Amino acid sequence: MHAQTDTAGDTVAEALIDYRRRWPGEAGVVTMFEELLAARDDTPASNPFMRERLAGHLTASSWLVDRSGLRVLLTHHRKLDRWLQLGGHADGDIDLARVALREAEEESGIDGLTLEGGLFDLDRHWIPERGDVPGHWHYDARYVVRAGASEDFVVSAESLDLAWRDIEAIAEDPDADASLRRMARKWLRPA
Repeated sequence: MHAQTDTAGDTVAEALIDYRRRWPGEAGVVTMFEELLAARDDTPASNPFMRERLAGHLTASSWLVDRSGLRVLLTHHRKLDRWLQLGGHADGDIDLARVALREAEEESGIDGLTLEGGLFDLDRHWIPERGDVPGHWHYDARYVVRAGASEDFVVSAESLDLAWRDIEAIAEDPDADASLRRMARKWLRPA
């Protein structure tokens, strides 16, 4: 397991280097991800790819765009009661792009999704205490996923609802989640 974790750290570290080059204004969040990876070992309680690391752990999300690239599929998140991108915990999977694609497929029910490019966005956000799980940080790596022939979604148990939303409208909506606005702006004006 140790070699696998080191390889994972190297792969994510390489993606972080490229991300910092493309988005130099986000160097602070890149540094937080690098510090998370540097503090790891093989125990679930300190492995950033495991949700058992309660101080904070890696998650992966998808910026799931339609064929035209004009709309993004958002979830009305059941636990957080907010409109957000699809995503979830790494749960030991060291390939965060694969996690983002899997979560998009599971949460949307859409077949034929494809991953496009590398790391699209990074976000560190606080998850409030829920039941016996204390509040903790999610270090979310986000990837572009594109819908194929079908854009017909199925609402999963994790969502209150799903909806295709206009990306330009999200970029200009002051009430939208700040990270959604940032991703919308990145999509409209890539680096």
